[in-house]
Amino acid sequence: MLAQPKAKPSRIGFQHYALFVGAFLVSTWVFHTALLPRIVEYFFVSQFKPATGKPLVNFRGVYATPSAEGEKYAGMEVRKEYINREYIFDFTNKARNEQEHGYTKAAGEWLAKAPKLGEDPIILEPFGFIILSIDIGFLVAVLLTLILPPSIGLMSAKVEEAIEETKAKVRIQTGFSEEVIHVLTMRDEELRQRDWAELRPVFLYVWERTTPEEEQAASRRYPLRFEEAFTEDVDVVKFRKEVLDNRIREHFSDFVAREIVDTREAQEWRRNRLRIGKALRLYMSHHFAEKYSNAVTGLAYGGAALLIIAIGIRGLKFIPATRPTLILFAIFLEFSMLTLLAFTLFYTEAEERMDKMLKKMEDAARGQLETLEQQSRDIHRLAEALEGGTAEIIRQRVREAVSAYLSSDDAVRKALAEEISERILAGLRATVQQGNQGHTR
Repeated sequence: MLAQPKAKPSRIGFQHYALFVGAFLVSTWVFHTALLPRIVEYFFVSQFKPATGKPLVNFRGVYATPSAEGEKYAGMEVRKEYINREYIFDFTNKARNEQEHGYTKAAGEWLAKAPKLGEDPIILEPFGFIILSIDIGFLVAVLLTLILPPSIGLMSAKVEEAIEETKAKVRIQTGFSEEVIHVLTMRDEELRQRDWAELRPVFLYVWERTTPEEEQAASRRYPLRFEEAFTEDVDVVKFRKEVLDNRIREHFSDFVAREIVDTREAQEWRRNRLRIGKALRLYMSHHFAEKYSNAVTGLAYGGAALLIIAIGIRGLKFIPATRPTLILFAIFLEFSMLTLLAFTLFYTEAEERMDKMLKKMEDAARGQLETLEQQSRDIHRLAEALEGGTAEIIRQRVREAVSAYLSSDDAVRKALAEEISERILAGLRATVQQGNQGHTR
């Protein structure tokens, strides 16, 4: 028997959620306060900077086209006399006023002014980008806790649970024992280290379980015997992948085979925590997508509804063009929901093709159909015998019986036998007719 380690997934507790929430909040705050202003600033400056003429001058975080003498004050605080106010990009948190700085904005607001943006400056609030910051913080928290050990990492513990849950589902779907599932899902390197004699009975069991019941179909699809296919010099990893996986896929379904393969690849993540793609594949395909796909779809539609409302309000002029913060909030919210929906659909297992499902139903019902056809033929033959063959059989039996007990010559015996048989048949017919009339009444 193969030694099978008993996996004990870490129970998710307070420390898992505390670390995840802490990583999420810190990442969101750092991105929103330190990185986001620089990203938005770079976007506006690179897209709307003057193509000709004087380049922009940095006045301690404020990029603007300088006045005639303004270039001499580069690096100092912006003032009204230093700029010509044609191009202004201020993504600082400081308040500005017209008398001192040449333009007006409140603390915590961003301002962008360029001819391409219109005559009036565009006022943005960091609140419009909060959804983007939340997305980044959530992504960092997921990746971080996926790398950490399952004892403290929330996503690591959830993936461990998903591995054991998927193994349990495969056992129910196939009827295989834990030992067989353990061999089918172990890592390639671990499988190569196993003794050939230990693997042979397990592989033989899977081979026999996945062989069709009909001998003709078996000889047509699987012409080789197990002893011919699984020899001592065979590569056990290649045999499991190219033979057993395909037989499981053919006998059960593509989905069951995919569960086994994804669980096997997730074992690689257990050995190397940086292989997060394999862990996400298992968790998203066989846990998250199965349980939360409808919820994700509902969130995507909800975000679309909010975006439609925001655009409608903007069309009614209730939101000025110079303050598009609410529009940006709705756009980033719908972007997040659609991204989550796309990510979920990417890992959602496709339904099995209808032609394959019909083929499996046909194979499963073929034996029962042949049995019913044989029974139908037997009943038909019995009906024919009752209609015409029974009279001749009875006549022959009576003739033989009478002849055995008469001692006269052949002609007398033959005549008596014929007469007696006719009398007996007549009596049987009368009895049958009376019985039928009695049932009719």
